[in-house]
Amino acid sequence: MTVSSASTIQRVAVLGSSGSVGVNTLDVLSRHPDRYEIFALAARGSVDIVFEQCRQYRPRYVLLTDDVAAARLAKRVASDTALDTEVLAGTSTLEEIAAHPDVDIVMAAIVGSAGMASAMAAARAGKRLLLANKEALVTAGSLLMRAVEEGGATLLPVDSEHNAIFQCLPADSRARPQLAGVSGLILTASGGPFRGKSREFLAQVTPAQACAHPNWDMGRKISVDSASLMNKGLELAEACWLFGLPESQVEVVVHPQSIVHSLVRYADGSVLAQLGEPDMRTPIACSLAWPERIDGGVKALDLLAAARLDFEPPDMALFPCLRIARECIANGGSAMAVCNAANEIAVAAFLEGQISFVDIAAVIEASLAGLPLIEPRSLAEVEEVDRQARAFADQYVKSYRL
Repeated sequence: MTVSSASTIQRVAVLGSSGSVGVNTLDVLSRHPDRYEIFALAARGSVDIVFEQCRQYRPRYVLLTDDVAAARLAKRVASDTALDTEVLAGTSTLEEIAAHPDVDIVMAAIVGSAGMASAMAAARAGKRLLLANKEALVTAGSLLMRAVEEGGATLLPVDSEHNAIFQCLPADSRARPQLAGVSGLILTASGGPFRGKSREFLAQVTPAQACAHPNWDMGRKISVDSASLMNKGLELAEACWLFGLPESQVEVVVHPQSIVHSLVRYADGSVLAQLGEPDMRTPIACSLAWPERIDGGVKALDLLAAARLDFEPPDMALFPCLRIARECIANGGSAMAVCNAANEIAVAAFLEGQISFVDIAAVIEASLAGLPLIEPRSLAEVEEVDRQARAFADQYVKSYRL
């Protein structure tokens, strides 16, 4: 008989509960009611989805950052006499939930810059922070890592690639990776839906084609990032902050099967890899229960069915976003914050049919060339860089269309 070392129920706040990571997190949590209690849910404005989550998981609090959506949800919750959930509204309240004294674990899965402040609040409050929000590290890595150290937080990466690297490294009692004998990291990329295509083909692709990822079920924005390889550029920046290595020691290889999620090179010639089905519930379960292992509802990997594992270098000429991101990481300062913000504007413009897929990189490069780079000393400065970059990129998109 296996006896859990968890002495008390862990209370969890799921920030970004209506997205794919949030939904998968709730699925894993629901499998272990003896270990976890869902304390709070938060989303932007998905009233129907979040209301059903309230009925199923009965959190103490639910927060929608969109005030109008929160008012609609409050009416629906009030009409259900079986619910004892308090509905909250506003972005500032998001930080209060993340730092709430009754919360043990925070799943930071709000997409984009909107999730940075709450991730930072959880770190300062010393929570177990399950980080699925890329931007908190990509744009404010030094600030977040400092908050983790000063707050005594336990930071666990949820992105499948970073979680794979984490699983291949020893760690101390606060899950801080130990790098003795490590010579480098290898991030794997599926290559997205356009691997091997021509630039002429890419110039004509539609948003629907870009969102049709061959292996993963993801949101539209992250699917486009995967198609352009910008997602791997963002993950490269994350890896450098999480594991304390320069970008020159982090390789990217294309692995179309998405079975090997990432690898670690050691000085003795060993390469350790984490393999598994492409299912986000594996890294979520790992992060929730570390250093233990729990059932995440994921089927075991069948190596014979997988049959083969292929690897190839990324085509940096065809997918310049990865090159741009690597250059930004090497330059440091606010370069990645500008890159990330401009990319978000460019992806939104592509999804709305305003620019072509190949124009995404052009918008990013123009923003980097047109804005001064600084060394942000506070989250407010990061947010100002983000604001300026978005404004510049938005104006560039408008002039680009004329």
